[in-house]
Amino acid sequence: MLARLASNRLHEIRRIFSQPTRSFSTALNYHLDSPDNNPDLPWEFNEANKQKAKEIISHYPSNYKQSAVIPLLDLAQQQHGGWLPVSAMNAVAKVIEVAPIRVYEVATFYSMFNRTKVGKYHLLVCGTTPCMIRGSRDIEAALLNHLGVKRNEVTKDGLFSVGEMECMGSCVNAPMITVADYSNGSEGYTYNYYEDVTPERVVEIVEKLRKGEKPPHGTQNPKRIRCGPEGGNTTLLGEPKPPPCRDLDAC
Repeated sequence: MLARLASNRLHEIRRIFSQPTRSFSTALNYHLDSPDNNPDLPWEFNEANKQKAKEIISHYPSNYKQSAVIPLLDLAQQQHGGWLPVSAMNAVAKVIEVAPIRVYEVATFYSMFNRTKVGKYHLLVCGTTPCMIRGSRDIEAALLNHLGVKRNEVTKDGLFSVGEMECMGSCVNAPMITVADYSNGSEGYTYNYYEDVTPERVVEIVEKLRKGEKPPHGTQNPKRIRCGPEGGNTTLLGEPKPPPCRDLDAC
């Protein structure tokens, strides 16, 4: 009985790892020890972030410190170069005085928390239906081919990795990518959204980042202003007419 359960569990793990279309952050809802990610590795906030953690916790009532779990995980991720080892999650659990499982539950739910190594620039392709219809798979393929990696692998220079994120909320400008910029470490990172991208344009963005440049984010379509129609408005261009008078006594 136990042997069969163990065999089934091993088969499940192998099946998950063999699925190329799912990112590790969403596919694995459990932890697998590795030499650089196991609970025996020491981890704690540095002195500057210890002060930041105290300031974050001060925003909550003393009996609700656990409510600070998300900003503290975010701070830990910044300190650790853009990803969260299990020892960092354990450190957060200790700070807010909860069982570690309560922190794991949060870290595995939100895709903004990376539980495997990522590059200094983590390129996230929107995989939701509007972007998929508009060619997001071609966008991802262009990035992977140009960088010579598979999804969630990090380039040898440590600069880039490619992942997937669900709806980024700008479907009208599909397809789009997010660049999670961890190049400043614990000094803070940014999420920059690039919309109306093409396979050629995402490669250009990568090369600008490689040179240390910060390409302008937002729509990459020069014929569009923000989320307006390509080429400008074609309807409702005249002066607005006053609404019809509904008060017979005032007309």
